[in-house]
Amino acid sequence: MTRLPPWTASWVARLRGYPRADALPDIGAGLLVAALAVPQSLGYAAVAGVPVQVGLYTLPPALLAYALFGSSRLLFMGPISTVSVMSGSIVGQLAGGDEQQAVLLTSALAVLAGITLVAAGLLRAGWMARFLSQPIVTGFVTGLVLLIVLGELPSLLGIPPPAGDVLDRVRSLLFGLDQASGRVLLLSVSALAVLFVGHRLAPRMPWALLVLVGGIALSQTLGLEGRGVPVVGDVPTGLPAPSWPWVVMDHRLEVLGGLLTGALAVAAVGMAEGLAAARTFKAAEDRLRDDAELVANGVADVAAGLFGGMAVGGSLSKTAANARAGARSQVSGVAAAVVVVVVLLLVAGLLEPLPRAVLSAIVVHAVWGLLQPSEFVRFKRLRRNDFVSSMVAMGGVLVLGPLNGLLLAVGQSLLGLVYRSSQVQIDRMGKVPHEKAAWGAIAHDGDRVPVPGVLVLRPDGPIFWANADPVFRRIRRHLRHHPETGVVVLDLEASNQMDSTTVDSLSLLLTELREEGRDLFLVRVFGNVKGVLERAGFLDELGEGRLWHSISAGVKAAKQTPAYAAVVAAADAAEEESDDERERIVAKDVDRERGEELDA
Repeated sequence: MTRLPPWTASWVARLRGYPRADALPDIGAGLLVAALAVPQSLGYAAVAGVPVQVGLYTLPPALLAYALFGSSRLLFMGPISTVSVMSGSIVGQLAGGDEQQAVLLTSALAVLAGITLVAAGLLRAGWMARFLSQPIVTGFVTGLVLLIVLGELPSLLGIPPPAGDVLDRVRSLLFGLDQASGRVLLLSVSALAVLFVGHRLAPRMPWALLVLVGGIALSQTLGLEGRGVPVVGDVPTGLPAPSWPWVVMDHRLEVLGGLLTGALAVAAVGMAEGLAAARTFKAAEDRLRDDAELVANGVADVAAGLFGGMAVGGSLSKTAANARAGARSQVSGVAAAVVVVVVLLLVAGLLEPLPRAVLSAIVVHAVWGLLQPSEFVRFKRLRRNDFVSSMVAMGGVLVLGPLNGLLLAVGQSLLGLVYRSSQVQIDRMGKVPHEKAAWGAIAHDGDRVPVPGVLVLRPDGPIFWANADPVFRRIRRHLRHHPETGVVVLDLEASNQMDSTTVDSLSLLLTELREEGRDLFLVRVFGNVKGVLERAGFLDELGEGRLWHSISAGVKAAKQTPAYAAVVAAADAAEEESDDERERIVAKDVDRERGEELDA
């Protein structure tokens, strides 16, 4: 009998064990979340710079793909604000104002981002998500939200969208306020008021859908398009056929390079937000694995791109709505996909009179909740580096754009990590009084007793290539301050890895010590570190009996070495010489006193 692939077997097992009692809650949740997802997907398509139907094309394949491959029972996969604005920023630079090319580039970007995520998942590269720390993500998302709101303001005001960078657009908007349309502004304010106030009064109501339907009805009744109010326009009815998004343009190598770079950024952002949503709304039965989630998100991206859609991610807001609505499995996502298919087949054409101001209001409301100014205050209170990372990410997005802003924030975070790792301090260790084998840093407690002739040192962090040089400089500084040292006992407890640079530094220290008649012992060396030292030949160079499991054992062994004996002998000789000198001084004083008595 042919065995099913693991993901298929898992899905079949879920279906076989699916409780009938879960069907109604799942279908109900799917209908409710679809009512939220449909208008938001239209808005996110507008943010991405493509026709609104592209947002609808995205949902069914992405939801079905994640239902098959995903490990979360509650995660809702679809267009999200961060990925949409990044996609729009990348495609806008490559499409040159050609809407058809923008659609193809958007789908191609989704496919490439999906392939990147699938490859990362298969290569077990989920650890890369850790480089997108919470401060970076918060600053990045805040910058994106501000860009989105800035991009939607012209539609809300009824004025032509300005060109240029952020400052140029802000300046153009401020000086162009006198051109705002009163009808459009009234419509925008009304839609925003209903969305924000309604959500506060009844959070579970699909206010975005109600505003969408109300905007269409009002536009149709009053003939708003004929009165100068911009509307969505033609929206084709029907399902798209799957096809590979071939991009035929001049400068294809340049376009391909931009797509590949953009795909990495889209994949990184989608991965970070998707994993955050999956972990935040983890059900008791979920067995989330970062690598499996990358594959699922990647397959959803590829599926969406092949059906003319855009890149997707796990949505925090819609996953929260899914959980609140009582969803118990990915059947809710399947139900939502069915609803979207029905919309595409039967009612997509009804979206044509929708005022763009209403669509912009839906977008602004959807992303507004992602603004978290209190987080910046918290970062500043807790740790300056976190606050700096968040501000660099936000400023980078606003000044350099989403892609370069993200790269700048990650680069700044990595540089900060390397810098902090290089600030490893060296503690001189002493024995804790009245304890059998306890040792601690003398700087933290003056009662801890050092061992004469033996200098016990412990780095308070791991030693690796980036900090090896300053760490060993600090070790040599301790040696200069303690010239009476015969044996150095180095505690490597904080180091769980070792590299060739650190091994070379250790070898040089050993050579210097032995040239001075001193010796070196290592204690608390873990398996990975020991393996590297052994393969490098350093343990043979160090010699037998100089690698111990504890400080006490290492110090005890150090006292048996010729280097220690020489130090003790030198100390005894110095003490005897000191005693002889004291006796000579005393004798000289006695002779002087006798001479004074005779003179008297």
